Order: sequence, then C-alpha cells, then structure tokens
Amino acid sequence: MELLSGLLSSLGLSGAAGLNAYIPLLLVGLLSRAGVMQLSGPFDLLMNPWVLVGIGVLGALDFVGDKIPGVDHALHLLGGVVNTAAGAVLFAAQTGVADVPPALSMALGLLVAGGVHATRTAVRPVATATTGGLGNPLVSTVEDGTSLLLSVLAVFVPVLAVILLAAVGVVGFRLWSRLGRRRAL
Repeated sequence: MELLSGLLSSLGLSGAAGLNAYIPLLLVGLLSRAGVMQLSGPFDLLMNPWVLVGIGVLGALDFVGDKIPGVDHALHLLGGVVNTAAGAVLFAAQTGVADVPPALSMALGLLVAGGVHATRTAVRPVATATTGGLGNPLVSTVEDGTSLLLSVLAVFVPVLAVILLAAVGVVGFRLWSRLGRRRAL
C-alpha cells in the first residue's frame, strides 16, 4: 500500500511541477525540513535552507513574470526544461517509490511533468487569442493555484491529487480541441 501511495504522490507532485516547478519543490523542501515527510538522498538537498531560498526567489520571479504578456511566453519556453526537470526530481525524491529504479522514476516524472507543461503551453494561446493577452494573468493565477492544490493533495491525499491531475488533463484537452476546431473554420 505504501508503494501505491508513494507512486500516486509522485504523480501528483510531478504533475504540479508541470504547471509551476517552484511550488511543489518549495512545499516538499519545507515539509521535509519540518519533518512532515522524508526525502531519499540525494534529493534531501531540497530541504537545505539555501536551496529553499533559491527556489523561493526563482518562484517569486516566475510568479510575477508569468503574469506579464510576452514575458509569460518566454518563461514557458524555459519552463519546458525547468518544469520537466523539477517533475523528474520530485517523482524520484519520494521515499515510498524506493522499489522503483531511480532512472525509471525520473523518466516517469519527466513524462508526467512534461506532458502537463506541454498541455499548459498548448492551451495558453487560447487565453491569449481570445483576450488579447489580458486574460493571461488570470490563467496564470489559476495554474499556480492548481499547482499548489495538487502539491498539497499529493502529499496528504495522493488519490485526490491524481484525480485532479486527470481532470486538469481533460480540461486542457478540451480547450486545445476547441482551439483546433476554431482554426479549422
């Protein structure tokens, strides 16, 4: 049962990283530092105070930058690497997934976070096209809130995190499909 819980938690955290890399990294680092969760090495470095400060500063810059039309698109390009790498680290860091080889767990985290980030990047033009970029700050705030909710659920109620992750995927697919139909007309 612990293996299943660890896998679900890892899926939720890597999915959250696909939306915002810094929120789940910061949450996991802080919870690990507080003794609420345990990270396997070498990922326990996430609870180092200097690493936490660095993640917090980068997260704050990303939070603000993602609300500015134009800057948000540049951050999404960079996020293709950062978000997927964070997802890989978060998936592999969970001690409940110790039975899964580290290379496989990192590959799974990379796929989950990369898939979520790719969906986010594909759907964002819908907000840009329909609102002239003015809706991007709202969409970004929803993405950040969803990443936070996914992160908290992944740690404390992993089953709900995976259900929410699936719902995010369905909504993203529907929005992307609508954009495709509009382009075809």
